[in-house]
Amino acid sequence: MRFNRVAVIGVGLIGGSFALALKRARACGQVVGAGRSRANLRRARRLGIIDSIAPNAAAAANGADLILIAAPVAQFEKIFSSLKGSISDKTLITDAGSTKRDVIAAARKHLGKKSAQFVPAHPIAGAEKSGAVAARADLFKGRRVVLTPLPDNLKRDVAKIRKAWAICGARVSTMGAREHDAVLAAVSHLPHLLAYALVHEVANRRNSKQLFSFAAGGFRDFTRIASPTRWCTR
Repeated sequence: MRFNRVAVIGVGLIGGSFALALKRARACGQVVGAGRSRANLRRARRLGIIDSIAPNAAAAANGADLILIAAPVAQFEKIFSSLKGSISDKTLITDAGSTKRDVIAAARKHLGKKSAQFVPAHPIAGAEKSGAVAARADLFKGRRVVLTPLPDNLKRDVAKIRKAWAICGARVSTMGAREHDAVLAAVSHLPHLLAYALVHEVANRRNSKQLFSFAAGGFRDFTRIASPTRWCTR
């Protein structure tokens, strides 16, 4: 299976790694990127992650046969709205959002009937670094990617998206959107919330510098996913 033009909206760790993995497998032709940071996009092009830069998501999607949306979930409403007039009847869309019911609702709202061309996905993979410089072709190797297909997805389209993620090395499984959100809330979102809450609480104490100076392995291991906060960068 080969995609002629792949559009990656959000060329960070996930989006960039998806592009690199498809390129390594020779499963795509041109990869065009779009995103908020021009500096990051230029870096991605220099690194060979993408072949060209589009001015926006709609321009990236024009002529693409596969689109990956790897932007923060809060941006999906705007992205889907901009894509409606740019996707052909043959364009397939997948995503990397960590929640699914709200993403699906946004797709249905803005894409209408073309939402049937959207096969939601959640790659459960990550790293402590972010941005295009963190992307690597083997990020998804052996990692789980969960598809939450829509009732109106064509079986052949779901099969193509499954194959695309499998080409990247992922172990692809399927579940309903509601079940996905309940499971990930317990094992992914709650740990993130607890880690950020702990770091925030300690950082706002008057003796925060003293407390952080005594932080040992247990504290650092528990709060690793909150590393962008200021205590980890001191």
